Amino acid sequence: MKTAVYPGSFDPITKGHLDIIRRASRIFDEVIVSVLINPNKVGLFNIDERVRLIKKVTKDIPNVKVESFSGLLVNYMKEKNASIIIKGLRAVSDFEYEFQMSHINKKLDHNIETVFMMTDAETFYLSSTAVKQVAMFGGSIKDFVPDEIVSEILNKIQK
Repeated sequence: MKTAVYPGSFDPITKGHLDIIRRASRIFDEVIVSVLINPNKVGLFNIDERVRLIKKVTKDIPNVKVESFSGLLVNYMKEKNASIIIKGLRAVSDFEYEFQMSHINKKLDHNIETVFMMTDAETFYLSSTAVKQVAMFGGSIKDFVPDEIVSEILNKIQK
């Protein structure tokens, strides 16, 4: 069984993230969406909320699991018996960083492979940061995030 891990902060999950998850789920037997616990970063949503939101928008994809993790990604992958990292790329700037990270992960564990997936033309400009900024200034985010979570994002920002 080929298990792939799609790591990220997902604060919040966007339609771009969801597109990568759906496409990866058609390629791999199991996709684990792994929300990174970064103690140096304070997000809009806490880790449990992010996991819950991702589960909510991926409930119709049977081979997707959602979890959180901390520490080195390669160690987490060993625990999950996974050998493939999925990374979505929006632009050349994403590639430069992710290319470097793929080599670091490969050096830490030679069994790890990184699969880069290009975002589709309709979502390549999206980022969680942009979604939060648009929402904070009263703009519509309905084209940027799954419908099921729009109100939760707006409620969180208005607090």
